[in-house]
Amino acid sequence: MDGSDLEERVRRICVNLPEVTERTSHGSPAFFVTKQFVMLWVNGHHDHDFAHLWCAAAPGIQGDLIAQSPERVFRPPYVGARGWIGVRLDSDVDFEEIEMFCEDAYRCVATKRQVALLDGSKS
Repeated sequence: MDGSDLEERVRRICVNLPEVTERTSHGSPAFFVTKQFVMLWVNGHHDHDFAHLWCAAAPGIQGDLIAQSPERVFRPPYVGARGWIGVRLDSDVDFEEIEMFCEDAYRCVATKRQVALLDGSKS
């Protein structure tokens, strides 16, 4: 999948969540709801020269996800210290899994009202 297709798929996942906005951050698409929750690097970033995204993650989740799938999930620079996860997008991408990671990231930073909107849209 080329970078523009990948960017469009991730964009659709994120902007379909309630009250999400997209802004460019460090030259790449970033998604916000109250705070930033996903950062997409289609051309890689720093030592990771492959397509990937960074997602906010609940406390304690990062280590478990990396241990379960070290070939796909990694500790990203900068935000990794805050528990965020990096997810590789340079091989067969399971977009249902990406949607789950993005929704979980959204839940980490969204207000209770915004989470209620999300839960209401799934009923």
